[in-house]
Amino acid sequence: MDVDEEMTASTSADVSVPVSGNGSAASAVDALSLQPALPVIAPVVSAPVIPPIAPIPVPIPVPRPLAPLPLRPPASRPPLAPNGDSRSSDSDSDEEESGLNRGATGPTQEYEISEESKLIRERHEKAVQELLMKRRAAALAVPTNDNAVRARLRRLGEPITLFGEREMERRDRLRALMAKLDSEGQLEKLMKAHEDEEAAASVAPSELEEDIQYPFYTEGSQALLEARREIAKYSIVKSALRLHRARRKRDDPDEDLDSEIDWSLKQAASLELECSEIGDDRPLSGCSVSHDGKMLATCSLSGVAKLWSMPEVKKVSALKGHIERATDVAFSPVNYQLATASADRTARLWNQEGSVLRKFEGHLDRLARISFHPSGRYLGTASFDKTWRLWDVETGEELLLQEGHSRSVYGISFHRDGSLAASCGLDSLARVWDLRSGRSILALQGHVKPVLGVSFSPNGYHLATGGEDNTCRIWDLRKRKSLYIIPAHSNLISQVKFEQQEGYFLVTASYDMTAKVWSSKDFKPVKTLSGHESKVTSLDIVGDGQSIATVSHDRTIKLWSSKEEKEKEMDVD
Repeated sequence: MDVDEEMTASTSADVSVPVSGNGSAASAVDALSLQPALPVIAPVVSAPVIPPIAPIPVPIPVPRPLAPLPLRPPASRPPLAPNGDSRSSDSDSDEEESGLNRGATGPTQEYEISEESKLIRERHEKAVQELLMKRRAAALAVPTNDNAVRARLRRLGEPITLFGEREMERRDRLRALMAKLDSEGQLEKLMKAHEDEEAAASVAPSELEEDIQYPFYTEGSQALLEARREIAKYSIVKSALRLHRARRKRDDPDEDLDSEIDWSLKQAASLELECSEIGDDRPLSGCSVSHDGKMLATCSLSGVAKLWSMPEVKKVSALKGHIERATDVAFSPVNYQLATASADRTARLWNQEGSVLRKFEGHLDRLARISFHPSGRYLGTASFDKTWRLWDVETGEELLLQEGHSRSVYGISFHRDGSLAASCGLDSLARVWDLRSGRSILALQGHVKPVLGVSFSPNGYHLATGGEDNTCRIWDLRKRKSLYIIPAHSNLISQVKFEQQEGYFLVTASYDMTAKVWSSKDFKPVKTLSGHESKVTSLDIVGDGQSIATVSHDRTIKLWSSKEEKEKEMDVD
């Protein structure tokens, strides 16, 4: 008990000591140290007590009225989902609900929509309309018969066919048209067309065929009709003679066709340069040999055509009249008249003395190649206006304007019988036309670049074409396909021609400065005619196949003749 009392007294003494400064604190410590120490419990020294600092009074904030929130700038929304739902997440729906609540409590405010948002919205609406249109079109019943499709298009006041349109494309166009009428609410018109169609189905089939007749043709002139009749009469006689000769060669035991072909190829293999003559001051573009082989005609980029005597190649006369460069020249197969084509869009008919007999005008662009019909009464011209035309030589009248190529027409040739014509052009296509009916009977596809030369074989069923792909193709008109592909030259082929008497060999001219002779038996190379110093632009073959004339951009005319023929002439002399 005494100990407890002493501890209490000491503790109270400690607490009662004020801490007022350094001196007072030291005296207090001294007073404590002078007291006698307890025998059992050690004195507990307490830390000086620091009086608490009075807190700084903080003024109580007075609540002020809230200012109105500023308007939120218009934000561009992302494009709507394909299913038409504009909400992309739950947060968007919450924002819309909160916006509705704010609108209900406070005044409604309108937001401006940016141009980008308008465009996105219009694009979405357009896509939705297209989707609905496709769904509506898929649900419509569209006839599958092409004649029924044409009839419904006619009753709806639409063109029954478009250029290059096929059956399925025509049916899809009708489906889209019916869906459009349905979306515009013009069901009455559609139902009326359907009723008319059902009423027409009860009509006799003969009357329907009289209403729609296919194929259809553009009505030609009376002169064209007469020309077709004359061509048909001429071709019947010529084809009969050709077939008779072919049968005689096949059946006659005295006829040895293989030896005859070998002899002709041997003559061609012995071709040598006989004469070279400067033809003009400008590059030469075309040449042609007369039907008897006694005259040669050439034309050049100066626009002047010249006549030369054969085989001396001496100048006889000059034909001046074109105001632009001359592109081709051709002799008539029956007389000494000749025709020239020019870049001034005209062709001219000349006599041997150099006088202009006819002028053929009508093309809309420059002319390319030119060719006479085997009868000599008609002239064919090819032009860069995508057409070729047939002219009456005697009257100068345009008989036929033939379209069919998608690009410029460059070459033209006539069948030996006179019944067919072949045209080629820059659309990499060659077409065969029946002059008696006007139909395009063959479209020969195979070249990968423009076709520049075309020629019929005298055998009646082979056709040769050459083009910018450096190849010469041989087509069989009976099989309607390509028989041979000859990698003939290292540059484009400017012209191809069969030997016109029997067709035993083929000659090609090229921009690789050479002309080559090919066997028509197996189309193997026979002879290469090298001598020009520039591009060979044209060639022609003398009727018996003993001589070949070539012209080039080096301005020279070169005449190639058979060596064996020369030896025979020397023996005769």
